Amino acid sequence: MDDEEAELRNPFPSPPSHYTRYTSHNLRLLGLLKERAMAEDLSEVNQHEVLVDQSDIPEWPLVELDKPRVDWILEEGSYTVFGDTWFVKETIPSLAELGGHQLYPADPSVDRRPALLAITRSMLATYSKLLSALLVPPPPPTSNEPPEWQRHVEWLTVLAQNIMAAANDLRPVQARASLELMMQRQLDLRREETTALHEKCDELEAKLAELKTAVRPTTSSLKDADTQMSDVTLMSNTANEVSAEDVLRWAEEIG
Repeated sequence: MDDEEAELRNPFPSPPSHYTRYTSHNLRLLGLLKERAMAEDLSEVNQHEVLVDQSDIPEWPLVELDKPRVDWILEEGSYTVFGDTWFVKETIPSLAELGGHQLYPADPSVDRRPALLAITRSMLATYSKLLSALLVPPPPPTSNEPPEWQRHVEWLTVLAQNIMAAANDLRPVQARASLELMMQRQLDLRREETTALHEKCDELEAKLAELKTAVRPTTSSLKDADTQMSDVTLMSNTANEVSAEDVLRWAEEIG
C-alpha cells in the first residue's frame, strides 16, 4: 500500500495497477451482472452465484470496473486523483479552514483593512519584543519553562500566516484588475492604430488631389500644342500642292 501511495504522488505516475482488469470479457461480465441483478446494490450481490453459468469469473468484485458515481462526487464536493483531493467547485480555502488561527474577518464583504493594519502593528511590536528577548540571559539548565523568544516567534508565525492568507484572498481581485488593464491597453492601442491609418489615408488622398490638379494644365497645354501643329502641317501641305500645279502649268505654256 505504501508503494502504491508513493507511486500516486510521483510527479509522473505510472498507470494504475488495475488497468489490466478492463478487458472485453470482464466488461461483458459486468454488463451481464447489471442485467441480472436489476436494481439491487451490486456491492451486496454475490457475483459468482449470479454468473454461475459464465466462465473465468474474477475473484475481485466486478463492480470496481463501473464508472464513478457523479452524483456522489457532487454530493461530497470533492474527488481524489493521483492521491490528491480536488474540489468540484474551485475555491480558495480560508486560513481557518486549513486549521490556522485567522485574525481577520472571513466574510470578504467586510472591510479587512482595520484588521490587517492591526496585524501589521502587532508584527512590529512583536519583532521589537523578540529583539529584546534575545538579549535576556538564557534560563538555567534546570528550568522547564520555554524561553520568551520562542513565544514571540510562534506569534510572528501566526501573524505572517494571516498576512499571506489575506494576500492570497486578493489574488482573484488582482487578476481581474490586471486583465481589465491589459484589455483597456489593447483597446487603446487599436484605437491609436486606427486613427493613424485614417490620418495616413487622408494624407494620401490630399496628395493625389494635388497631383490631379497639377496634371490638368499640362494636359490642356499639350492639347493646344497638338492642335497648332496640326494646323501648320495642313497649311504646309496645302501650300506644297498649289506650288506643284503652278509649276506644271508654267511648263505646259512654255512647251
